[in-house]
Amino acid sequence: MRTELVSEPGQADHPNEDFASVGLPASGQGGSIVVLDGVTPPRSGTGCLHSVPWFTARLGGALTELTVSLPDVPLVEALSRAIAHTAAAHAETCDLSHPRTPQATVVLARWSPASVEYLVLSDSALLVESPDGTVTGLLDDRLARLPRSALATEALVDANLRNREGGFFTAAADPAVAERAVTGVLPRGEVRTLVALTDGAARWVETFREGDWAECLALVRKQGARALVDRVRELERADAAGTREFLGRGKTHDDATVVYAEL
Repeated sequence: MRTELVSEPGQADHPNEDFASVGLPASGQGGSIVVLDGVTPPRSGTGCLHSVPWFTARLGGALTELTVSLPDVPLVEALSRAIAHTAAAHAETCDLSHPRTPQATVVLARWSPASVEYLVLSDSALLVESPDGTVTGLLDDRLARLPRSALATEALVDANLRNREGGFFTAAADPAVAERAVTGVLPRGEVRTLVALTDGAARWVETFREGDWAECLALVRKQGARALVDRVRELERADAAGTREFLGRGKTHDDATVVYAEL
């Protein structure tokens, strides 16, 4: 088995709001991937004393423990428990009902000798390669389906599109949001490789159109996860003015995370 993980902040002087882990149980039977992309809040406040990295570290840590230590608990329930656990850690000091309370996108994958489970919530991506080389992007496309006029951060909040029907969903303080995720189970024999990407890394496909998901996975396999992030940074610098603006290009550089697992 081969795994690789790269996570880089968008700016050297700004903390990385992504979280990533690969869990490999001591039994050697299976494993899990957890990738979170913290939602950068506007400057007007979040109602919370804590930073987005604080939130993603705790939510990600809880998910890593649950997906490894409780393999029989479905991923939806694992996410629900992790959100509840994280919310309890700051419910007494923070306004968790605030629409800008710390939150994150989620990608989870867990494999056993029999199956591969997955969960995707919001605009991070999970790529699945089958033994014949076919690559499928498992996506939650609700954010991408919103009108372009609504895609600014403030507009998403002010229009009540975040964690609302008709909008899109992120992991924040409500455990029930786990039921909104895109989920599924695949036979283990149908999966050769998994790649999880936050949208900062997925820009190679979604923003700059350098290739499709299959070509993205091939790049990571051949040149490594670092090569994908480096190529995204080169493209961002070459288009600093944002002339190729697309969904998620609200900032020149975004935190970028890639997790590769060749099963």
